[in-house]
Amino acid sequence: NQLKMSQNPDKLKSSEEKLSGLEDDEEENLENSDQSVRKRIRQSAPGSHRDDTPKSSPSRPVSIEELMETAKGVTNMALAHEIVVNGDFQIKPAELPEHSLEKKVRDIVHKAFWDSLEAQLKEDPPTYDHAIKLLGEIKESLLSFLLPGHTRLRSQITEVLDLDLIKQEAENGALDISKLVKFVIGMMGTLCAPARDEDIKKLKDINEIVPLFRAIFSVLDLMKMDMANFAVSSIRPKLMQQSAEYERKKFQEFLEKQPNSLDLVTKWLQEAADDLAKLGHEMLPPHCSDATGGASALCFTAVQNQAYLKLLKWDHVNRPFPETLLMDQTRFLEMQLELEQLLVVGTVLLVTFSAAGPALIDVPGFTERIKAIVRVLLTGMHLPSFNLKESLATVGEKVCAEVNCCLSQHGFTPFSAEREAVLKGQIQAVASPENSICKLLDSRIQKFLENYLVSSHQKSLPAIPGGLGPIQRELEEFAAKYIRLVNYNRMVFSPYYDAVLGKILTKEESQIVGKSEES
Repeated sequence: NQLKMSQNPDKLKSSEEKLSGLEDDEEENLENSDQSVRKRIRQSAPGSHRDDTPKSSPSRPVSIEELMETAKGVTNMALAHEIVVNGDFQIKPAELPEHSLEKKVRDIVHKAFWDSLEAQLKEDPPTYDHAIKLLGEIKESLLSFLLPGHTRLRSQITEVLDLDLIKQEAENGALDISKLVKFVIGMMGTLCAPARDEDIKKLKDINEIVPLFRAIFSVLDLMKMDMANFAVSSIRPKLMQQSAEYERKKFQEFLEKQPNSLDLVTKWLQEAADDLAKLGHEMLPPHCSDATGGASALCFTAVQNQAYLKLLKWDHVNRPFPETLLMDQTRFLEMQLELEQLLVVGTVLLVTFSAAGPALIDVPGFTERIKAIVRVLLTGMHLPSFNLKESLATVGEKVCAEVNCCLSQHGFTPFSAEREAVLKGQIQAVASPENSICKLLDSRIQKFLENYLVSSHQKSLPAIPGGLGPIQRELEEFAAKYIRLVNYNRMVFSPYYDAVLGKILTKEESQIVGKSEES
């Protein structure tokens, strides 16, 4: 009798084994971009969803060159796709597992190098071979941060870090390594992003030359990462168009080899059209005809919007995903789980504010504290072992304690035992799939997302429906992420959707006309 959750993502059913290889290549390329949930889902995915798929003819031998080229293409496509649809995509430093052999070997090699540098500098007279090589690497790094217009900075770096001159000074015992390092730190401060100012400041506090060199290279690596992430954000608009064209081209090639590769898409869009027909939607056939008698673009869009909304209520264990959305199946699953948790949080907040009256609505920080409590206690709510009813009982206890504390602090009368019992009961009742408040908020969230889809290309965004105010920020952030994913998928595959919908809507319209003639 608990609120129905999406199925355990660890049991996610694979859609079309023939495309699973594309996703496997993708995960290797995205290891540094918070893909742990996706990786777990893909690794546990079982085999093909249907046995009636026509068997392909025997495959021809494939050369190593062709295989490598294909793998490179798929990997590049997956990376470009991730950059485009994930607005938070960032390149992150690779971190080796703490006790792994790779980390032990790396640490040993690094220690040996820095020990060697320290030994050279402690010689009498000092040997600067390693130090000069490091200065050369630092010089190249600093030059790589410059833009074409930075001629003055380029001249300064080239002049001060002139390796030939530095070698002569070292040979003559006149090299002032501290002066050069000071120049490097100053130049790093000029070129770094504001986020690195604190790191640069810490460099100035290091007095020993070897630890200072190590710290300089560490900060330079961070600056390179900042530069790479800036480049990613800069190329995203152009990459979006190119990636969309490339993905469409690859899918077309796949479709030509396996003509039944739009079967699941057709079923998905057909169900969306049927849903709208049952709702008596004004954009449905026979109202979906333009002057030429064909299905209008407005109707196509309405059915597509309904289809995209259905993806947030998908049974990922028992239903295969549409072929054109396979690369984003795990993203839609994550969004579905996020939205289900947000629905419970929103319902608990609405029930709490209704019970407490207007007294606590404007109390600074109260809403965020309740949200934090509920979120923590609902962690893992999509797992099979999670008991929603028991968790909501704990939520009720914590919320009542927070409400009474806040009421007392602001001069209001705390809840009586009877009012506490009522609020706890209302919160526990959220676990029921038939809970009227939860169903009401769910329908309002779906309507908000539908309006967001309709207005996604307009400047004015839809207003938050009543009752959803306490989760407005989270809902708008979710909607923005969802719309980004939908719009990109639409950009890539709209020609295929239009072709499928043309047949579906024309068929439905002819059936309606036939029935009217019979009557």
